[in-house]
Formats: sequence, structure tokens, C-alpha cells
Amino acid sequence: MPLALITGAGRANSIAAGVVPRLRADGWHVLTSDLADADYPCDLSTPTGPDDLIDAVHREHGPVTALILSHAHDVESGILDTTAASFDAHVAVNARASLLLIAAFARQVPADGGAIVAFTSDHTTGNLPYGASKGALDRIVISAARELGPRGISANTVNPGPIDTGWMDGDLREHLIPAHPLGRLGTPRDIAAVVSFLVSNEGRWVSGQLLHTDGGFSARF
Repeated sequence: MPLALITGAGRANSIAAGVVPRLRADGWHVLTSDLADADYPCDLSTPTGPDDLIDAVHREHGPVTALILSHAHDVESGILDTTAASFDAHVAVNARASLLLIAAFARQVPADGGAIVAFTSDHTTGNLPYGASKGALDRIVISAARELGPRGISANTVNPGPIDTGWMDGDLREHLIPAHPLGRLGTPRDIAAVVSFLVSNEGRWVSGQLLHTDGGFSARF
């Protein structure tokens, strides 16, 4: 049974939590990682956390063949009120930890390769450190697709757009729904189907892409 590791699945209604049952139904052995209430609690803000996580999973369960990166640090601020400490914290979790996880994953991947899927975002104005660190993540994943392709590893970023995971209030929902050509907000189940394809043998031909899987939301620009 192939092994998938998903970070950031701590909240019950998160996108990552929605991916877990889909991959299990596809026949994956799925493990989760977060600060608490996960198969492998891990603090990804530390320089050693990512390597320790991959090493522990590999030691106890064998090689990981799908890595889904859904962890994130997000404290809203803009140009004038973002502190150095806040910016560094966002980069440490959203960019550095992702880089180190990808590298550790690649070192242990089996001979027939594997797949990396990372979640990104268009947030920038008013949410600068989050958006900047996600922009760095995008570039890391594109680089991974090129550098790790010879190892049989595909790598993609998925931008799901605004997914209703419990953080929206009624007014925001009513504002966003008309902006979606399909007439509804996306759900974790919608995104889980995309991840299911990307980590499958058939889907691994797709690599080095930033995919807007948002029901046409981004097409308005």
C-alpha cells in the first residue's frame, strides 16, 4: 500500500482533512502531521522539524511516495505593520519547512518515484507575509519539478481559491458566490479530487504547474 504524508490536517474541516479520506479510499496509507492531534505531531517552525518528521515516518512505515503540503502560518498584516519577527515566522513555516520537507522526501523516495502537491494562495495586500511566503513556496515547487523529475518525482502547487472551511461569515459567502462561474463555493471534497489525480500514476505526468482549481473564480481577472 503506497504511503502519503499530509501536513496541516489538524482542523477537522480543513482542506487537508478533506484530502485524507479521499486518498484512503483510493488505497493510500495516509499519515498526518501537525502540532497536535495528528499521527506525527511536529513543529515545522524549527530547522530540524521537517527532517525529523520524514525520518520518523520512513523509519516506522517505509518510504513516503506522496507528500501533500497543507501546513501554513498566517497572521494578517500589511507593508506598514509587518514586523521582522512576523515575516521570519511566515517564511520559516510556509517556505523553509516546505523546502526541507521536499528535500527529505526526495532523499527517501522509492526508485519508481513519487508526487508532491503543495497548496498556495493569491493573498498579498493586507496579508503580506503570508502571500510573500506562499510566493516563495511556488518557486520552490517549480524548482522541485525540474530538479527532482529525474528521480521520477512530480511536483505541483494547487491554488484552490476561497474554500469555505468555516472561516467565512455569511456576508463574505454571499459576496463570493456570485464571483464563481459555477455558482457555489468550493469545498475540501472538490480539492481532494484534484489531489487524488495529481498523486496517482496517471496524474504524475502533470508536473511543474501552478494549478488554479477554483471553479473558475480566478478567470474573472
